[in-house]
Amino acid sequence: MTALPTLPPVVRATAEGPFGWYRSLPQAGRRAFAGAFAGYSLDAYDFQVLPLGLTAIAAYFHLDKGQSGLLTTVTLVVSALGGILAGLLIDRIGRSRTLMITVATYGLFTALCGFASSYPMLLTFRALQGLGFGGEWAAGAVLVAEYALARYRGRTVAFVQASWAVGWAAAVVVSTLALDHLAPGLSWRVLFWTGALPGLTLLYLRRRVVDAPVHLSEQRPQTAAATRAPLRQVFSGGVRRITVFATLMATGVQGGYYTIATWLPTYLKQERHLTVVGTSSYLSLLIGGAFLGYLCGGYLSDHLGRRRAIALFGVLSGAILYTYIHIPASANHVLLILGFPLGFCFSAIFSGFGAYLAELYPRALRGTGQSFTYNVGRAVGAFFPTAVGFSAGSRGLGDALVYGTVGYALAVLALLGLPETRGAALT
Repeated sequence: MTALPTLPPVVRATAEGPFGWYRSLPQAGRRAFAGAFAGYSLDAYDFQVLPLGLTAIAAYFHLDKGQSGLLTTVTLVVSALGGILAGLLIDRIGRSRTLMITVATYGLFTALCGFASSYPMLLTFRALQGLGFGGEWAAGAVLVAEYALARYRGRTVAFVQASWAVGWAAAVVVSTLALDHLAPGLSWRVLFWTGALPGLTLLYLRRRVVDAPVHLSEQRPQTAAATRAPLRQVFSGGVRRITVFATLMATGVQGGYYTIATWLPTYLKQERHLTVVGTSSYLSLLIGGAFLGYLCGGYLSDHLGRRRAIALFGVLSGAILYTYIHIPASANHVLLILGFPLGFCFSAIFSGFGAYLAELYPRALRGTGQSFTYNVGRAVGAFFPTAVGFSAGSRGLGDALVYGTVGYALAVLALLGLPETRGAALT
């Protein structure tokens, strides 16, 4: 019989205060947190370079809005396949090893996008980038969730989620410099080439990050049969209802989010007639709100419960977005003010996702269930940006953005079919 790996001792500090969640993590948990944080921030960077460079890309390849929206949609649709594959790997080869594979995949194909000589080639590379993009979040979220104490799990995973805003901010800074100082035909390529940065993260992940003892201890012969076909098992028994409604919730939240993330820079430039620098100023408030939203949302998820927090921010996100796109053209300063609460709310709604999806599934199905629901929701939600692109031709981009509010309404309704899980143990 093969000997089990020696499990490192888990020492829990007695920690209170705003950062008690971090002090309560064992040393290996802190390294896992750092690896997941870096991986997800670069995941965000590699995604955001597309919408930020979309105007230059559309001009270079002579694309209409439908074709432009398809670049985002194909990334997110293929990410569902990548997420499902990563989910299977998470429960088979481990959380940290899967994290390394996903980071390497999205970094490689993002960089290759910069060498595309035609629209079909760019579409292909962007689709393949989605394979890694789809699995990274689930691998990192499960990894950190299993290290965190139950009472701190929401805020701990939320801090990993907050790294999305860090990567987004970095993409805005680089895109502002590139688009403002380089020729249009070169600037968008430089943005994609910088997507090779995740390669540096791989060195840290390989040497410093290991799975939590709760995962290692379950890899026993008697549990092997339970993990041979977990994809089928997420639709069996009482788990089926969880999978269906969690997928609907993820579809609505991500449909709303990617509608905004894909089209807001173009909306500010083309409909509101802002310059590259002006657009960046508006986005900076949006991103600042997003970063605080991720952090505060995690605390509220632990305080109010997972369902109440997601419902609260779903309603607020839909309402603020609807108000944002109906502000008169002469009142752009109001957009500047609303950018912060919009970013806060549409990011805070994600804060409880990592903990909530991990808590909804038993440990043998945790990676598969979490990755499947999140990424299939992402794939279906990906059609929201495409719908906006095709509708914009007849309705105008501002009116078409209302699809985002529909997504948030769907997410709130899906919560009616899901239980509350705050405080659940993952052992």
